[in-house]
Amino acid sequence: MAKQGKMKVIKHCHRLEGEVTPPGDKSISHRAVILNSIASGEAEIVNFSPGGDCWSTVSCLRALGARIRRGGTPDFPTLFVSGVGQRGLSEASNVLNAGNSATTIRLLGGLLSSQPFLSIITGDASLRSRPMGRLIEPLRLMGAEIWGREGDSFAPLIIKGRRLHGAEISLSIPSAQIKSAILLAALFARGKTVLQQLVPSRDHSERLLKQMGAELESDGNSISLNPLTSPLKAISFIIPGDISAAAYFLVAAAIHPDARIVVKDCGVNPTRTGIIDALVAMGAKLRIENERVTADEPVADIVVESSKLRGIEIDGEMIPRLIDEIPLLAVAGCFASGKTVIRGAAELRVKESDRIATVSRELTKMGARVEELPDGMVIYGGKALSGAKVDSHLDHRLAMSLAIAGLMARGETIINHAQVVNVSYPSFWSDVASVAKQSRGERQLDCFVANAPRNDKEGCHCKHSEA
Repeated sequence: MAKQGKMKVIKHCHRLEGEVTPPGDKSISHRAVILNSIASGEAEIVNFSPGGDCWSTVSCLRALGARIRRGGTPDFPTLFVSGVGQRGLSEASNVLNAGNSATTIRLLGGLLSSQPFLSIITGDASLRSRPMGRLIEPLRLMGAEIWGREGDSFAPLIIKGRRLHGAEISLSIPSAQIKSAILLAALFARGKTVLQQLVPSRDHSERLLKQMGAELESDGNSISLNPLTSPLKAISFIIPGDISAAAYFLVAAAIHPDARIVVKDCGVNPTRTGIIDALVAMGAKLRIENERVTADEPVADIVVESSKLRGIEIDGEMIPRLIDEIPLLAVAGCFASGKTVIRGAAELRVKESDRIATVSRELTKMGARVEELPDGMVIYGGKALSGAKVDSHLDHRLAMSLAIAGLMARGETIINHAQVVNVSYPSFWSDVASVAKQSRGERQLDCFVANAPRNDKEGCHCKHSEA
């Protein structure tokens, strides 16, 4: 039997109301600290993601000689990065540990392939089960010497860095991680690198590289990058709120019969707003206000109110723009009329968990009717959910999606291994507590940590205030 992890109890709430400011965007945070570490100059990165994944990247970069200092607060960190320049990294004295972060291992895999030293990088059990051949194959087309376990399929990765050459590479899978790894390698290669994408994926790397002085051109599905002739220029900026974190509150407000939530300072990069488009297509009362731009990234406030949702079909080019939010959209589908069909999302099979299987299994425990497909799922809406004992399967996005389902379910929902939300959103529980309103005399959100006092500071971040 698997060891029982820390649990949270989620109760049905009578109203959702308030403002939420999501943590700094995780994808942008990874890229900002990596690129500023190899730039020339000083950078102040405000609102760096507080999640564990991004600190894995920081830890690896420090081990490689990057000069990174932390300031700010736990929920609103600031990083001060002194760039070491394009050849300033050095060989680590030990194996690099990417923790649970696929972004860390893949982006650094590209960067380290072009550095003149040996690197070994690994991660936790979950990360060591995720596919790495899709990273190794295109890097080898550029001359990289990189190997993985089980026939170059899995981490740990061994990388013998060397001078690479530019190449023309076609990506068969729409992956921003693989695209970004190739671009990092291409910065130090001989000659131009040209990437062809079947479907454009999130473009944070391209935006940052352009801002920092790289010779990069993008035109639809094609990206070309010339190697550096001078160091990247360090850039200071405020990282927008993470739309993947905000999505939980967008869906919660849309499916709840008495709700109004305002999400503040959220990134609305068009390569990431598939969740907004999907909710609007389902009939959500959602509007975007106060639009502005920071460091070439669009930012806005998002207002969502109680809505009558209807099922839709989601596939094709929409999938890369909301791949992380599909478990949550399955929850939305439970409360929509008709059926919601998700196809073309086979990539979910190789995330932190097999998200097609685990989402289907855990929502079914709560009374949902979910049909598993090879590359997606069908959710039949209109059936009330009931509280149940469910498991995150050590997948942060599944844990948070189940929490949103629990706010709407009858009775109590107990989520095992709930502590995994710290990977991306440590303040998630307190943010839920801030908007979840109970009837007079009840707690906003009742939660406990297994085998620990109710107010255990390490495991519980909820505000046990009276409504």
